[in-house]
Amino acid sequence: MKKIIKSAVITATLALTAGISVASANTLDDLLKQVKADRVSEAKLDQKREQEFLSARSDKQALLNKAKAELKREQDRNARLTKQFADNETMLTTKEAELEAAKGDLGEMFGVVRRASGNAYGRIATSIVSAEYPGREEVLDKLANAKEIPVLSELEELWFALQTEMTESGKVSTFDAEVTMLDGGQATQTVTRVGSFNLLSDQGYLDYNDEQKQIQPLGKQPDTAVGSVAPFMETTSGYAPLFIDPSKGQILKLETQKATWEERYHQGGTVGYVITAVLILGFLIAIERLIFLGSVGAKIKSQLKNTSQPNSNNPLGRMLTVYQENKDIDAESLELKLDEAILRETPKVERGINIIKIFAAIAPLLGLLGTVVGMIGTFQSITLYGTGDPKIMAGDISMALVTTAMGLIAALPLILVHSIVAGRAKTIFHVLDEQSAGIVASIAEKEKQ
Repeated sequence: MKKIIKSAVITATLALTAGISVASANTLDDLLKQVKADRVSEAKLDQKREQEFLSARSDKQALLNKAKAELKREQDRNARLTKQFADNETMLTTKEAELEAAKGDLGEMFGVVRRASGNAYGRIATSIVSAEYPGREEVLDKLANAKEIPVLSELEELWFALQTEMTESGKVSTFDAEVTMLDGGQATQTVTRVGSFNLLSDQGYLDYNDEQKQIQPLGKQPDTAVGSVAPFMETTSGYAPLFIDPSKGQILKLETQKATWEERYHQGGTVGYVITAVLILGFLIAIERLIFLGSVGAKIKSQLKNTSQPNSNNPLGRMLTVYQENKDIDAESLELKLDEAILRETPKVERGINIIKIFAAIAPLLGLLGTVVGMIGTFQSITLYGTGDPKIMAGDISMALVTTAMGLIAALPLILVHSIVAGRAKTIFHVLDEQSAGIVASIAEKEKQ
């Protein structure tokens, strides 16, 4: 009984593994029938799968045969084309030899034409004349890169291009052209071309950009060392001065990069501004002193004409007033009182003169300070970026040099002004001392009598 049950369990397990449903089997007989039926179904399914595999295998074989046939055709075509290429190379070599033989002396001429066209292309493409006559370089470029012998019309174009360049380089021509402004816009202007050297307009010098084929104004017109184009543009006959740039604009561009006096002044930075403030303040004090001393000197001169009637609006008049009030005292006491009166006038006359002298001494010291600050910045730039690019150090070096120059420029006029002001003050004191000595001398003579 146990064996029967074990066999049934094994059979059921096999049925479940093969995907056979035994849910409907109630007895072992039913189970046996079900297993037999499923075995027949599985056999049919396996047969069907085998037929499908054989059919697919036949299709794959057909595809393989087709691919082999295609490969064979391509190999044959490759062999045919390889042979044809070799034959063409042989024929090409033969034809080239025949062509060289047929050229004769024309081959040398062809080389000369190509070389001349290449040289002319480089010269004409960058020429200012092309601003008035554009497109001349196209034929030259074609001739310079040609693979065949040029025809007569092309040789004539080369001749015309060279002749035009030579002829126009000696003319002053005026034409209307589109000028690309600095803001990107375009405007039609009357342009004057001076040979192959300069392009001019009412606004000044122009530049021809041969890469963009555009006429452009310079970013900044050159300084007065080059001169203005106005006299030349306004001249209708005769001769007028004009700066000629033989480098086709390169020298003018370098001139525009030079710093103006204003730009050099601002390169001094904060130290330069302080030096300027010292100079201005010193000049203001000097102007005030000159006006004051000039007024005092005029009043003293007027007082010298009438010493008997002293006026209190000038130092001499006030000193004479002291004399008038102390006529009866002895000469020694009067001299002391007059000296006291002169001492009272000294602060008013000498006020501000020493400040001008101090400013004259401070200005070069400030310039030296700017030099030290600029050199510190220069060494810092060298530490950070090295010495590969001098432009990085140029700003600090400019500050060092400009402040030194500014300090000296400020000190020289301040010293001169101080000398003038001090001389005016000394003249006033000289008059006061002279009059004081004269008064004391006259009193002393009276006492001796």
